[in-house]
Amino acid sequence: MPNRIQEKYTKDILPLLQKKLGISNILAVPRIKKIVVSIGMGESILTPASMEKAADDLALITGQRPLHTKAKKSIATFKLRAGMKIGLKVTLRGERMYTFFDRLISIALPRVRDFRGVSARAFDGHGNYNLGLKEQIVFPEIEYDKIDKIRGLQVTIITSAQNDEAGKVLLAELGMPFND
Repeated sequence: MPNRIQEKYTKDILPLLQKKLGISNILAVPRIKKIVVSIGMGESILTPASMEKAADDLALITGQRPLHTKAKKSIATFKLRAGMKIGLKVTLRGERMYTFFDRLISIALPRVRDFRGVSARAFDGHGNYNLGLKEQIVFPEIEYDKIDKIRGLQVTIITSAQNDEAGKVLLAELGMPFND
């Protein structure tokens, strides 16, 4: 059962983007491929128990169990060895991706303190968008009383757009609140 963002995309946004971007083939119209949500856990070197609490928070936010990311290189000044677990990530596709995107733009972003929109300059040159959140408590699934520490998280929206302009048009039509 598709959610409201997915239905809006297929019924309204797809023909609109096709006309706006001048694309004749409907399969070439930009779409969201996947969303990657990640947390860097540098403190897990000193307190390994914090990794499990962060994993539980990320699983609540995304609805999917996260993968552990490991260090590629050893850095002696940070007491870091290659292969140590230093982060968590979740890759969302399909219906979970659209559900997460809907909750992000309609619930989580408006709950950010002093929110005036997201920057339109956070594209990577290939139509993908990166967004950093300073607190995981902007998501309603996280209960403030039960968290051990406030952590930030990174949200990367990977699109099939060829350039930043097409990616921005796609995300703006989907409801991303840009501050331009």
